[in-house]
Amino acid sequence: MQIPQSQYLPIDKLASVFSSTSATYKFYWFLAILEVVEEGGIHIAKRNIFSRMISNSWYTVNYFHISFGKQDLIQDAVRALIKIENLQINENRNTINAVLENSVNTETIRILKHFDKNVPHWFISSWFSGNRNEIYALSQNFEHGCLYRLEKDFIEINPLWVSYLQTNSKILKDFCYWNLSLFLKKRNPNVPDIPNKISKAITRNSLIKQTNEYWKLVFNELGAVDCIFTNKKLIFEEKQYALDHFVPHAFVSHDLIWNLIPIHKTFNSSKGDRLPSIQMHFDKFFNLQKTAYEIVKSHNTKNKYLEEYLTIFPDLDNTTGFDYLRFRETIQPLITIASNNGFSFMRE
Repeated sequence: MQIPQSQYLPIDKLASVFSSTSATYKFYWFLAILEVVEEGGIHIAKRNIFSRMISNSWYTVNYFHISFGKQDLIQDAVRALIKIENLQINENRNTINAVLENSVNTETIRILKHFDKNVPHWFISSWFSGNRNEIYALSQNFEHGCLYRLEKDFIEINPLWVSYLQTNSKILKDFCYWNLSLFLKKRNPNVPDIPNKISKAITRNSLIKQTNEYWKLVFNELGAVDCIFTNKKLIFEEKQYALDHFVPHAFVSHDLIWNLIPIHKTFNSSKGDRLPSIQMHFDKFFNLQKTAYEIVKSHNTKNKYLEEYLTIFPDLDNTTGFDYLRFRETIQPLITIASNNGFSFMRE
């Protein structure tokens, strides 16, 4: 993916910024600048940019638990600031920005200022050669058409770049997200759906269709379903259940039927995104899944949700059947990888 060209601007300099990266700083720095320029900002306080770097990476770190690599301190900053400022994982981005931009907490200020050490001048080093002080000095008159000039507490966007950034903002953001995805995939090779864990906040689809078109058939056949975690009987009409992702949605990022089961609604609220135990919970999960599959298939062999099992059992209707080991060998690695990425287990 390439960035838009221009007859009048040194686009090659901007493109080369991302040619070699060992951390996520450049991506989040540029994304923050684009957001402010879209809003009409030209003189931009560094602290505002640093705050947006944090808020843009908030869900990726706190909710999806993506690793940025050992050298990258944004993830450490995000984890520290959520505690220092008593913020929530699902906090609105505007709220995060406002809190961080205006906080008087000395530790918050220190964490944000850390990014001033290298990021602002490293980003425009493609236009210049020299150390930090030399780049600050050379940027003052927008030498070589550099993107912005550097001051102690703010940057000023080069007037020649403003129209280009505003006109091409969406494409430039997509360019950033695409390269950021490639960067994070290398550091999280076994984590599914990386792009959807960096370019948007938490999005959860309704599970009403899965409830009414699949699990309702199971409830009607059995009368009640036992919650695999609490052993409480769940009755469809009483609606004291909720569909739950056995492997957390925050890790798998999908609503495939083979990962969904009804559990007690109160327990679901307290469980959150914690991981189940393979030893304690998988057998009950498997038995309920197998029973549900057989019931739905007996009612309607063309039920669209039956096809979702083919991602685990490609020959489900032929030779393999609803195989215990095949299912376990699909689920167990997902839970192991999620645990390694920071998801915690349920308390026994």
